[in-house]
Amino acid sequence: MTSSGERVRASVPDGRRIVVATPGAEPVADGGYAVVVLLDTWLLLARDSMRAAEEALRRWANAVGLLRPGGRALAVGEPGAPALQALVRWDHAGFAAREADDRREAGLPPATRVATMTGDPGALDDALTLLGRPEHAEVLGPLTLPPARPGDDPEERAVVRVPRSEGPELSRALAELQRLRSARKLDPVRIQVDPLEI
Repeated sequence: MTSSGERVRASVPDGRRIVVATPGAEPVADGGYAVVVLLDTWLLLARDSMRAAEEALRRWANAVGLLRPGGRALAVGEPGAPALQALVRWDHAGFAAREADDRREAGLPPATRVATMTGDPGALDDALTLLGRPEHAEVLGPLTLPPARPGDDPEERAVVRVPRSEGPELSRALAELQRLRSARKLDPVRIQVDPLEI
């Protein structure tokens, strides 16, 4: 039986069968699975995302959670990968603590408050000029983003980062910026605070 894409099964009846499912499309088996095999674990870890390992561990744990009592799990991948080691040891808390330490060291959320500002180059430049930045704010960028579709005009993105303690001040400054830009009917700039992806 398969479960993926447009044909996602919610459940499968009890009995002997092989179920092949893509990540996130695993059906619940009546009585649980005897065996769960996680193939190509490197694929989830290789995603271009700062949360790739976190998301991979979440998906793997969800699949392993479908086992019946006494069931077995087999993960095929690089045994030294921290997320895979966390799965093998069932140490989600330890993995989360290491991820938090790494993000603190890199100056990424949740250790800092981050806002992304995206728009046309001129609009973004205006927004950065009008923004009343908190005392310890860092502006990273702007950098040019690839067009979403062929023929689209390029957009730019800047990242504003502040210590967690200045997060509320940054939020107020961004709200005031959007109020000013709206009142002046300036070109739009999309702002996201602590986005899942930077």
